[in-house]
Amino acid sequence: MPAMILPQCEARNHMHEYLQYSVICLTMRAMSGFLQKLHRWLTLQMLPSGWRMACFGLIGILIGLAAVTFNVSRATSYMRDDPETCINCHVMNTAYATWRHSSHRNVATCSDCHVPHTNIFAQYAFKAQDGLRHSVIFTMRTEPEVIRITPDAIPVVNGNCIRCHERTVMNINMPRAEHQTCWHCHETVPHGEVRSLSATPQARRPELPAAGWLAGDREEHDEQQGER
Repeated sequence: MPAMILPQCEARNHMHEYLQYSVICLTMRAMSGFLQKLHRWLTLQMLPSGWRMACFGLIGILIGLAAVTFNVSRATSYMRDDPETCINCHVMNTAYATWRHSSHRNVATCSDCHVPHTNIFAQYAFKAQDGLRHSVIFTMRTEPEVIRITPDAIPVVNGNCIRCHERTVMNINMPRAEHQTCWHCHETVPHGEVRSLSATPQARRPELPAAGWLAGDREEHDEQQGER
């Protein structure tokens, strides 16, 4: 009986080794084909030599512009929670100055209040979405004189207020406050009463066009001064 089992075991071992070898060969062949196709695409072998050089030059220019933009915008700083990041290029000088002189500077940063903390994916997705919107507004110089919170950010900020002040909030019984935010009562926390971009010195402000009647009066006044 043992003499019959031994050949069967050897046959199974040989079959198992053969299957392993076959899988390895198929994997290596597939990887070789993939690498050949990848090399063909990366070197643009499907294009004529003249077009190939032009494409490489264009790709180099785009990579250079991307690197310069990445460096100038201090892109790596947006991965951190340093409040000074918010005044890299955003029009947040007033918000930063008012936070800096508030009691919240010792306990909370900008991200603690303005970014969701449900999970890390939601946190960085919100950062990317909000940062992109801010960058477009600042680049196009369409920032408003008075900065207001967006509807999407209201539940985020309000939820963070409750998260940090949970022990205080749980002892409050206000049936009529279901649809109110925390800043309905605490409006000046932590950014004070003024929201204008002109509230702090050397703040970046949009150049507002002068009113027509005011511009006309000013020209008339200048002419009168010149005649005198």
